[in-house]
Amino acid sequence: MRRIRFNPVAALSAGVLLAFAGAGHAADGERLLTAARIHTSDPGTPSATAMVWGADGRIIAVGGAAELAARHPDAQRIDVGHATVIPGLIDAHVHLVGLGHALMQADLVGARSTGEIVERLQAFAQSLPGDAWLIGRGWDQNLWPDKAFPTAAVLDAAFPDRPVVLERIDGHAAWANSAAMRAVGRDLAGDWQPEGGLVLRADGRATGVFIDTAASLVYDVVPEPDAAWQDRAMERALRHVASLGLTGVHDMGTSRSEFDVMRRFADRGALTLRVRAYALGDSDLVADRCRDGAYRHASGRLDMRGVKLMVDGALGSRGAALIDDYSDDPGNRGLVLLTEEALEAAVRRARDCGLQVATHAIGDRGNRIVLDAYRRVLGEAAAGDHRWRVEHAQVLAPGHLERFAALRLVASVQPTHATSDMPWAGERLGEERLAGAYAWRSFVQAGVPLALGSDFPVELPDPRLGLHAAVTRQDVDGHPPGGWRVDQALTAAEALHGFTAGAAWAAFDEGETGRLVPGLRADFVVVAEDPLQIAGSGLDTLGVLSTWVDGRPVHEAASPAGVAASR
Repeated sequence: MRRIRFNPVAALSAGVLLAFAGAGHAADGERLLTAARIHTSDPGTPSATAMVWGADGRIIAVGGAAELAARHPDAQRIDVGHATVIPGLIDAHVHLVGLGHALMQADLVGARSTGEIVERLQAFAQSLPGDAWLIGRGWDQNLWPDKAFPTAAVLDAAFPDRPVVLERIDGHAAWANSAAMRAVGRDLAGDWQPEGGLVLRADGRATGVFIDTAASLVYDVVPEPDAAWQDRAMERALRHVASLGLTGVHDMGTSRSEFDVMRRFADRGALTLRVRAYALGDSDLVADRCRDGAYRHASGRLDMRGVKLMVDGALGSRGAALIDDYSDDPGNRGLVLLTEEALEAAVRRARDCGLQVATHAIGDRGNRIVLDAYRRVLGEAAAGDHRWRVEHAQVLAPGHLERFAALRLVASVQPTHATSDMPWAGERLGEERLAGAYAWRSFVQAGVPLALGSDFPVELPDPRLGLHAAVTRQDVDGHPPGGWRVDQALTAAEALHGFTAGAAWAAFDEGETGRLVPGLRADFVVVAEDPLQIAGSGLDTLGVLSTWVDGRPVHEAASPAGVAASR
């Protein structure tokens, strides 16, 4: 019997994990992992100290260390000492290919002025050919002194001839310079507006900011990256999320080109986490699924059995559809991206094709439109196990919670949206509407299941930040003292459930992942501290020692000494 022992506090050694991964015939049989504690996310057996899985990557047994050692004497032993094991973390709302692109583009997240934006772009430009377009993402005017939308003039001064297109932090607005707008090939002046979008203008001329569907005017002329660039971007994204303990994601609004990248990686065994992809609502992928049925890759790492629709924009760019005016912008009630008739038709089509429906709704009017459409299409089937989802479910009006529960919907929410938005959300909504915003505790009390995520790259992809925000309702600097609207906080156990079993259930994946129980995949994370025992303020720095998918390590923290292998 080969025994591998990990240092209980240090990160895992590359040599040890490589030895594990290629340990000859022993690695083709059973493995027995022991730990100070294993949190299973399963109410029947909430904790254990040992777990056994087979060569197929599925769990055989979970229980006490001595008992399982006696029952599986020939299993390869892996001892993580005083570390804690938790189910692999699942982010229920992401844009995986978008994260890869963001990692290859100019990073504008956190920039405190347009001047800082230009400085970052100038530094990034030095790494590119002189004629390459400058593409970046992450700007947020709410962080700037005047909080006003920027203009093309700022970019023109620094880049008069080189096209620049920059995506806003929420993905719902683009900022372009004049060179990029000239490439659009149509006159952007006048008073016309695209359906579901807004071209910002001054004296009839485009200022350089394009909101929601209007952003496609500039995105559509950006040169398409080649396959090699796409692969490098995906490799970066996969390495990054594995280092954060993510073993699964729900990719929301997957396009044909994005799905092709994912499938290419799955085909060559390079997809190091599980992707549950939801087809972009107006893409031909929906027609594919209607014709061919749900897609499932033989590896179990990639599937597509749902569709993602969008009914409104985002709160930060004032595109979220509200019942009443924005408190800080009288006369503006946001944007409806799909009419009620179009949404109902799309939902009905998805239902008839046997696809799960997930719809983006942020504003209270957006949520009302979705609830109405779901009610009309579901009818008496609302009592069934459809698990239709509302993505974000961010601002609710009185009575909406009860409708979520009656329709048996899943609320797919992102805790870090609350801590990112809290400095200005009150100004946007006013105190009365704020009472129904980011209301996670209210969902729990109403019996509405929660699936937690991040919406990366809109937010950082680190699920530990989501755990921290859910429990403390504070940012990583501890602001505000005591937490923001802390009555809506979750417990650590609820937050962990939302990123594991809750997220898996929301994608009909409870028979595969989300818990550490016999029959399920051995997807788990070894962490230095017990997330259910430490203070909530420490969840954002929880030490990820290693990440495992199908019982194989896909990430290990760089480390040292103190880890030894023995027989």
